[in-house]
Amino acid sequence: MNTRTYDPFPPRRVAFLGLGVMGHPMAGHLARAGHQVTVYNRTPAKAEAWVQTYGGAFAATPAAAAQGAEFVFCCVGNDDDLRSVVLGDSGAFAGMTSGAILVDHTTASAAIARELQAQGEKRGIAFIDAPVSGGQAGAVNGALTVMCGGDAAAFDTMKPVALAFAKAVTLLGGPGSGQLAKMVNQICIAGIVQGLSEAVRFGQNAGLDMAQVLDVIGKGAAQSWQMDNRGKTMVEDKFDFGFAVDWMRKDLGLVLDEARRNGSRLPVTALVDQFYADVQAQGGNRWDTSSLIKRL
Repeated sequence: MNTRTYDPFPPRRVAFLGLGVMGHPMAGHLARAGHQVTVYNRTPAKAEAWVQTYGGAFAATPAAAAQGAEFVFCCVGNDDDLRSVVLGDSGAFAGMTSGAILVDHTTASAAIARELQAQGEKRGIAFIDAPVSGGQAGAVNGALTVMCGGDAAAFDTMKPVALAFAKAVTLLGGPGSGQLAKMVNQICIAGIVQGLSEAVRFGQNAGLDMAQVLDVIGKGAAQSWQMDNRGKTMVEDKFDFGFAVDWMRKDLGLVLDEARRNGSRLPVTALVDQFYADVQAQGGNRWDTSSLIKRL
């Protein structure tokens, strides 16, 4: 965890649903910023362990965690997981009161964001889709980039709270806009990682010292976050960093579904998605996304 000083503002009653590799540190930053945090996790032992570390409280259901909260943050796996923690008698909406705000950090579809925004509106609850970029390291260091869609007034109220775990929180449009921006992010990453994989393998086959080559070209136009953070680990055949292939394939599935709806042609993205399927077939489901080089 980082030790930065947070800007002072009134502590809020907050719930956080989902304590995976992203949610656990994100909720921790909220607690360290002075907010009163109640957590929920499908595996109760993780919620209990979080409370042992950060204080606060844990609840048996999303509705119970959300009871009395001004803000409910959520970070789960996919559309179905999101519905399960938001809707129904034990879902977050059931515990929230009019005027509260639900902020969803799950990478999900734009359609589910619009669906939940409409359901929340009927209850007087604002819904903001707010997927993040920066990976596990960004969550741990409180340096995530958050892409948001939803009501501007609700966003302005939420933003100072979210800055406990983020370096940038930006409203990009109405409901679903955050999820669509995250899809743009994943399209960019897919192409960059494939290009970097081909470059590294080409250089190795040519007999070059690729660690040295990456140092040189990383100072020029070829530089990228992926090169800076994954290039040398690719050379070293290490793939246990952050975002897993299974998660990337889930995200690219969302991208390709949306592309079919809006008429976009994504030939490179579709190809890289199949390359990730090859990595899965090699047993690389939990390798990080830079493992594309393994299939070469």
